[in-house]
Amino acid sequence: MMIVVFVYLFVCCSSAVEVKRPRGVSLTKRPLYDETKNFTCLDGSKSIPFDQVNDDYCDCPDGTDEPGTAACPNGFFHCTNAGFRPQNIHSSLVNDGICDCCDTTDEYNSGVVCENSCKDLGRKEHELLAKQAEVAAEGFKLKQQLIEEGKKNKEDKQRKLEGLREAKKDWEIKVSELRTFKEEAEVPEKAAKEKHHQEWEDLKEAKKQQEERMLASTAFAELDDDGDGLVTVSEVWTHVELDMNSDGTFTEDEAWELLGGASSVDHSGFLGHVWSKIKDKYNFEVHPVTEKPEEDREMPPYDEATQGLIDVADKARADLSEVESSMRSVEADLKDLEKELSLDLGRNGEFAYMYGKCFEMTTPEYIYRICPFNKIVQKPKSGGTETSLGSWGMWVDLGSNNYSQMKYDRGTACWQGPNRSTLVKLTCGRETVVTSTVEPSRCEYAMEMQTPALCQEPRSQKQPGDEWQQAHSEL
Repeated sequence: MMIVVFVYLFVCCSSAVEVKRPRGVSLTKRPLYDETKNFTCLDGSKSIPFDQVNDDYCDCPDGTDEPGTAACPNGFFHCTNAGFRPQNIHSSLVNDGICDCCDTTDEYNSGVVCENSCKDLGRKEHELLAKQAEVAAEGFKLKQQLIEEGKKNKEDKQRKLEGLREAKKDWEIKVSELRTFKEEAEVPEKAAKEKHHQEWEDLKEAKKQQEERMLASTAFAELDDDGDGLVTVSEVWTHVELDMNSDGTFTEDEAWELLGGASSVDHSGFLGHVWSKIKDKYNFEVHPVTEKPEEDREMPPYDEATQGLIDVADKARADLSEVESSMRSVEADLKDLEKELSLDLGRNGEFAYMYGKCFEMTTPEYIYRICPFNKIVQKPKSGGTETSLGSWGMWVDLGSNNYSQMKYDRGTACWQGPNRSTLVKLTCGRETVVTSTVEPSRCEYAMEMQTPALCQEPRSQKQPGDEWQQAHSEL
C-alpha cells in the first residue's frame, strides 16, 4: 500500500496538463487511437475509418470503437477524475442522467448538470490515506517491538525446551529407580499380607467348624431323650419337621434312612453323617447362643513385622507417585512448548504475542471470544453454554505471504448441517481488537481483527517513479 506516495500524487496531480485524446480513452491507451490512421478494434477483429470512432454506432465486436458513447453494450468509458482516482465505468452508464464520474464527464450530452466532486473526494481520500499512513507507521513500530520481543521469547523458550527435555530424562531415571524399589518392596509385603489373610481365613474356618460342632452337639442332646448317649429311630421319628421329601408325612422308614440304616447312632456318628442331613430343617427346643459370624468381623490388624513391610511399600508407592506426577507435569509443559514452537507465528514471529491470549467482541446477542492459534467460541449474553465456532486450522492463502487470513474449523456441528467454521481477516491497527463478526452463510462465520502485526513498513523513502507516471497518465 503506497499510502505516502498516493498522498504525494494527489498534491502533484492537481497541476498536471490534460493530454488531448478521444472521449472515454485513458492516456495509456491513447497510442491505440491515432486519428491519422484507420482504427483497429483492440481485439484485432477488424479495421474501420477513424471517423467512425465515437460516432454512436457500434462497429467493433469488443466495443472499443465507442469508448465515449453508450452504443456498445460491452464497452467501457474512462473517467479521468483529475484530482481523484481515475475509473472505468460500463458504457451503459454514459449519458444516462446520473453522474457516475466525479468529474461529470460521463454526462456530457444528457443535459444533467452535476458538480465536479473530484477535488473534494481527493481531499477526503488524502486525509484518509494520511490517517492510515499514521496508523500504519505507529503499527509498524509496534510490530518491530513485537518481533524483537517474540525473538527474545522464542530464544528463552528454546532454552526452556532444552531444560525441560533434560529434566524429563532426570525424572525418567528417578521414576525407573523408584519403580524398581517399589516392586522389590511389594514382594515381601505381598507375602506377609497373604500369610496374614490366610491365617485369618483359617481362623474363621476353625471358628465355623467349632460353631457347627456346638450346634450338632446341642441337637444330639435334645434328640437323645433318654440320655443314654444314643439317638434312636424312635427319638428322631418324633421330629416331624425332618420330613426330608416334604410330602407332609415323616415315616419311620425315613427316620431309619436319616440314621444311615441303623437303629441308633452315637455322638460321633451323629456328627459324622446325620447332622449334615438335618441341620437345615431341625427345630431347636432352645437355640444355642453363638458368637457373631467371623465373616461379619473385621480382620485383626497386621502384626508389627507385617505392618513394617507395608509401611515401607506404602512409602515407595507414594514416592513413585509423587515423582511420576512431577514427570507428567514436565511432559505437559514440554508438549505445550513444543506445540507453540511448531506453530507458524508469522514470517518474523510477529504474531507470537497473540499465543495464549484471548480477545472478545460483544454484540446485542452474543459474546465472541477468539483465542488465536487455539479456538473461537460464541456465548449468549443471556447465559448458557459456549458454542465452538472452530479450532485453529491454518493460515489461508500464504502465497502472498502476508498472513492476513486465519482459518478455524471443526467447530460445533449445526443442526442437520456441517461443523461450524470461521475465517478471520486481519488488518493493520494500533491495537489488537476484534472489529466485526458476521455469518455470511449457514455455519460459516467471518470475523475481522486489527493487529499491529500486519502493519507494513512505510515507503515514504521511495521515489514516486512509476506511481507518479501512472497517475499523470490519466490526465
